[in-house]
Amino acid sequence: MFSLRIEHAVKDFRMWMHAFDRDVLNRGASGVRSYKISRPLDEKNHAILELDFDTEEAAAEFLLRLQNDLWKTNLMSQALAGPPSTTIIETVALETLADPSSQGSR
Repeated sequence: MFSLRIEHAVKDFRMWMHAFDRDVLNRGASGVRSYKISRPLDEKNHAILELDFDTEEAAAEFLLRLQNDLWKTNLMSQALAGPPSTTIIETVALETLADPSSQGSR
């Protein structure tokens, strides 16, 4: 699996989330399999996204669409507080560990 990781400061997290939820680029039809949105506890106006794809090519194509078709639009430029930082990463291992609170209880 390949992920497009995006980090950027936003002017207002709720405004940014509203713009994200509009899904202008149709993530599902663009090859996004899942995504995760996070933010630092001490930086409420900072968004961290990981969008998962089956192929590196699909991630790169989506990044180009973000750069050329979305981040330059009025809707997103109003929400962003600077240029995003992006990278495409490859998952090399993924494991779900058992819930430690359930171990040892009978």
